[in-house]
Amino acid sequence: MKIIVTTGNEFKLKELDHYMAGTGVVFESRKTKIEELQTFDEQVLLKDKLGKAFAKFKEPVLVEHASLYLEALNDFPGGLTEIFWETIQADKFCDLFKGTKITAKTSIGFCDGRKNYYFIGESQGTVAEEPMGNRDFQWDCVFIPDGYNKTYAELGSEKLEISMRKHAFDQFKQFIESLK
Repeated sequence: MKIIVTTGNEFKLKELDHYMAGTGVVFESRKTKIEELQTFDEQVLLKDKLGKAFAKFKEPVLVEHASLYLEALNDFPGGLTEIFWETIQADKFCDLFKGTKITAKTSIGFCDGRKNYYFIGESQGTVAEEPMGNRDFQWDCVFIPDGYNKTYAELGSEKLEISMRKHAFDQFKQFIESLK
C-alpha cells in the first residue's frame, strides 16, 4: 500500500520506514508545507492538517504532529511546539526548563479516502540540563526519557524502540495489519 507522507524530513522518513517494515506500506514523501492551524489543541490541528493534505493529494495520506507538554507551564506549548521551539531553540529551552517534567506526544492522522483514523503515542521524561547529542532532529537533544540518563539524540537507534513515535506507529501498524 502506498501512502503519501507530507514531510521532507529524512530523519522522520527513516523512522517511519523502520516502524512499518514488513507491512507492505511504502511511504512516498511529498515535500510540501501544509499550513498548520496555530492552536494549543493538537487534535484540532491534526484533523485540519489531515483534511488539507487529503484535499491536496486525493490519495491515502498520513500526517504527523509531534508536541511537547511542559508540566511547569500547564502542558504548554502542546500544538504550538513548533513555533515555541523555533523561537527559543535548544540552549534557551534548557536554560528555562532544565529538570522540568515533560511529555512528548506524536499524533498520527491517516486518511484512506473514506475515513480518517488517529493514533497517539506518548513518552514521559525530563528536560536535560543542557542540549546533548545531535541537534538535527529538533528537540531530541533536550528530551531525556524516563528511566534513562541520555537524551533521545544520544540514544541513537535505541530511541527507535522507546519513543512516542514508536508508540503511535505500533498502533498504526496494528491497524494496517488488521486490514489484511
